[in-house]
Amino acid sequence: MMSRTPLKTLTAAILAATAVSAQAAEYDWTFQTSETAGEPQFEMKKQWAENVEQMSDGRIHIEILPVGSVVQANQTLQAVKSGILQGHLTDPSYFTGQNPAFGMIGNLVGAWSDPYNFLDYMNNGGGEKIYNELVEPYGLHLIGAAATGLESLPSSKPIHSVDDLKGLKLRAPEGMVYNVFEKAGATPVNLPGSEVYTSLEKGVIDAADYTVFATNQAQGLHEFANYPLYPGFHSLPMVAVSINKDIWDGLPDDLKAILSTSVDAMAYKMVGALKTRDLEAVREARKDPDIHIIDLPADERAKFRSIAKEEWQNWADKNDITKEFYKSVVGYLQNHNLLKAEDGAADAEKTADKS
Repeated sequence: MMSRTPLKTLTAAILAATAVSAQAAEYDWTFQTSETAGEPQFEMKKQWAENVEQMSDGRIHIEILPVGSVVQANQTLQAVKSGILQGHLTDPSYFTGQNPAFGMIGNLVGAWSDPYNFLDYMNNGGGEKIYNELVEPYGLHLIGAAATGLESLPSSKPIHSVDDLKGLKLRAPEGMVYNVFEKAGATPVNLPGSEVYTSLEKGVIDAADYTVFATNQAQGLHEFANYPLYPGFHSLPMVAVSINKDIWDGLPDDLKAILSTSVDAMAYKMVGALKTRDLEAVREARKDPDIHIIDLPADERAKFRSIAKEEWQNWADKNDITKEFYKSVVGYLQNHNLLKAEDGAADAEKTADKS
């Protein structure tokens, strides 16, 4: 005789299954990144979303999309504000045209020689607080900051000094990066990252501010730009992991804590993983007699930073947020012996006088 499940037990099982289903679908979001599918950073961001789902016991599900899937890279700010996307993981420099503070905070050219210093500043030195002062009026909230690491500079011409930048046709995004290279004598060309390979191949540009050494190597850039500068000296872009502010404000504290903790974990893991990939790629590149890796001398790095610092000062005067960020980051660099004390003090004093 067939046994029957008691109605009470069956009802409880149905209710439990319904509760689990509801819990799993509690928050279902779409975040767009600034990388193409398959890039190491894109895969790391997908792993972050999987970790969030696991840490939240399935209460949060995040779909990670590559650049351009829903909107263009420089349109995700509005898309997240309007709810077309629920969040993004991207370089704030894309939004420089809307507020110069995005470009300044997103990539303070020449400031960082170690990505861990940048993460410490953002987490513990006041950087994330200032960024939220900037982004929250746009309807977003910064969950946390990450970074890709110091970028290499692939070039088809050898660059052994700042003087060698003069006249160099160099791909650079809009914002501070563009301005600093222009001030250093280069001829910046504003191209999307997707056009870097073909532009180097066809000689449209001589060099590119693009991404880390390992990614450049994997994408074959060194075939045409066989004088890469490594370690990097100029660019360390921030990765802003942001969410629609109304969604953030409505989240329970435990999920806010999970999101914040998970972003911090991803940030440090990303820096370490990309550094390992860089070292492996450098070893591989050194085996190729046609690739000539250049380590810019310390005195030339200092010259470039001096040019960059002048631009920091110029950008500090653009609005209240850029001024606050400038004073904050210069203070951090000075206090951590990452900037000549007398230079930092003098520059900060000039900015304070203009307040």
